[in-house]
Order: sequence, then structure tokens, then C-alpha cells
Amino acid sequence: MPPTSLAHGFGRSCDVTADADIVDALREAGLAGEGDVVLQPLTGGVSCDVWKVETPAGPIVVKRPLPQLRVAAEWLAPVERGISEVRWLRRACGVDPRIAPEVLAELPGHAFAMRFLPGCPVWKDELMAGRVDAAFAARVGQGIAAVHAATAHNDGARADFPNDEMFRALRVDPFLLHVARNNAEHAPVLTALADDLASRKIALVHGDVSPKNILVGADGPVFLDAECAVYGDPAFDLAFCTTHLLLKAVWSGDARLNEAAAALVAAYRAGIDWGDADDLLLRAGKLTAALLLARVEGKSPAPYLTDPEHQRIVRDQARALILATQPIDALVTHWKRTPA
Repeated sequence: MPPTSLAHGFGRSCDVTADADIVDALREAGLAGEGDVVLQPLTGGVSCDVWKVETPAGPIVVKRPLPQLRVAAEWLAPVERGISEVRWLRRACGVDPRIAPEVLAELPGHAFAMRFLPGCPVWKDELMAGRVDAAFAARVGQGIAAVHAATAHNDGARADFPNDEMFRALRVDPFLLHVARNNAEHAPVLTALADDLASRKIALVHGDVSPKNILVGADGPVFLDAECAVYGDPAFDLAFCTTHLLLKAVWSGDARLNEAAAALVAAYRAGIDWGDADDLLLRAGKLTAALLLARVEGKSPAPYLTDPEHQRIVRDQARALILATQPIDALVTHWKRTPA
């Protein structure tokens, strides 16, 4: 993973003592020699400190979660999410070793080290540059569905991810309840959706399936940044990724992004073998509508959606969709990139 391929971003740490602890931990884990160890910060995100580290065996990446996310609104999150991320990455590698980086060691402070993957661009960067590949989007849908299928109705997976409080702090509150608190018309629907999301325990959910957290690997998508992992409703992952593609369709006006979203949804649907596909796609449609509104009115607005007209297009459609439920495949089909 070159610096541009670590999607979540990651600011420079100011805690020299903590950084020294990371170096000591790397040595204890056998990942660094006795000479100078340089933590090269990888910057650009909100949730963690992340460094590239050159070691005798080659470069690795070290990641440490922050208790306060780097956003304008106060957004606190349990640092224990680092444990959840490690568990998700290892579980995903067990499903298919091509879809997640190898975890090399767990470190103090809920940090961990993982293998560096060179030459893999970030999917978000590819999309923003106009390189839209619907076939790759379909493989993203297949990858998400594979993890869901492998963990559906699995008591062991459920026991390993009892992360409801963390998921509420990172996803339910900032993306659903924060919007509900400031939007009386839609508050009842959003609150009910939050309650439903919290109540469903079906499969292992990544929680942040976004193009910025997916590398374009030689063997297909590589998923990163599973800090929000929880045993919950798999419809959330499908909705979260689809939301990003639809937002970028408005930002760029590129119809191929609608096509990519449709390919992702279709491939995901084909992989559902654990429950009623129609019911899941309906829940995903509800969540997508809510998440679209959250990306213009929530705690974490889409950073590239700065044009007021683009924001209006998203806001108007999302508000209507929240009140008029559609399954996610129909929502994608009817999503407008330009003013009606």
C-alpha cells in the first residue's frame, strides 16, 4: 500500500512517547531491527494515525486508532475498534486471502501492523480520475457478499464482534441519528431505521465499504479499514458503498457511475444465499436513501461534494426517497445526476 492507497487517512501523530512505544512494540514482535526505525506518517484522513515503516523484511504499515476523530463536529469513538479491524481482516483473509491485507502483529494501544501492498491504486482515486470499470464494481459486490455469506448466522462470528456501542458511535449516530435530530420531517423514519439496523444480527459487517477503503489489486478488490466491523445487518455494507458511487455520479455527471452501482448491486444480489434477497435489497434501499442525506447533512459530509447545486440534487432526491421506500436496485436505476 503506497501512501495514496491507505484510504482513511491519517494524520501526523504528535505523541512522541506513543510513537516510541510503537517502535518498541515492533521490535518485540520481531518486525524491526535494533537500528533506527522511522515512522513515516501517511496523511489525509480522520480516524487513525498510520505510518509506513521500513523493516529488514521490507515495508509494513502500522495503524493506531484515535479516540477523537478529525472532523469539525465532536466525534468520539472507542479505540477498541482496532481489535475489531484486526479480526475482520483475518476473517476476510480466511474467506479469500486476496481481498484483505495480511495482519502481521497486534501492538499496544489497539494498534496493529499489516503487510504493505505496492502498486495498488485506491478505487476512489480511479473513479475521481474518470477510470470507471463496472466489472471491478461487480467484483466489489462479490467480495462483500462472500464475507457475508461465510459469516451469516454464525455464532462464532457473532461472539467475536460484539461491537454495537462502537457501531453506534461510528455509524448509527453520525449518519442517522445526527440527521434525525436536525430534521423533524424525516426524524421518525430515520430513528426507526436506526433501531432496525441495531436489532438485526445476521452476518459480519465491514461498516466502511467505501471506494477510499478499497485498493484495485492485481487479483481484484482489497478491502481496508474495517474499524466499524460489527455483527449486524449486511444490507448496510451494500448501501454504504452504493451511496458513494451515486454521490460521485452527481459530482461528475458520469453515467458510468450509475452503471457501476448497478453492477455492484447485481453481483451482490447473486451472492445472497443466507436469506431473502428481496427483503435485503429493500432494507439496503432505505439505508442508501438515509446515507445519501447524511453525506450532505450528517457529521461526515462528502468532502468533494462542495458545489451547492450538487448538494441540492443529492438532498432533494434523498429526502424524497426516505419517505418513498424503494429497493436499492430500483433506487440506482432512477438516481438522477443532474437537476430534474
